[in-house]
Amino acid sequence: MDVRLKRAYDAASPSDGYRVLIDRLWPRGVSKEKAKLDEWEKELAPSTELREWFGHEPSRFAEFRRRYIGELRHARPRLTELRRRARTGTLTLVYAAHDSEHNDAVVLAEVLRRGLPRSKREKGATQ
Repeated sequence: MDVRLKRAYDAASPSDGYRVLIDRLWPRGVSKEKAKLDEWEKELAPSTELREWFGHEPSRFAEFRRRYIGELRHARPRLTELRRRARTGTLTLVYAAHDSEHNDAVVLAEVLRRGLPRSKREKGATQ
């Protein structure tokens, strides 16, 4: 499975394959022509409330990750579709954040590669 991450401000490349913007807000100063996106998945972005709470504060990343994964549980069909795309070619998740280690694209890429972690409810049902 080939899932890559790239900032919206970096030049698009043919090796990016299928490019998907995964932010709820359009990146400032980036034209649609420069972005060269195949898709914009606003629905997979963290909720406005979660994004504002996180504020790109690295010390909050672990909790952000936990909450965002909780939100992604409601998007299983869309995750399945993106996972299928990554299995048949390169999928590049495009994001605007400055911090390349603490952002929603990092979490989403992990979920696409590994699947959603089992929730406490799911774990309890099997014990």
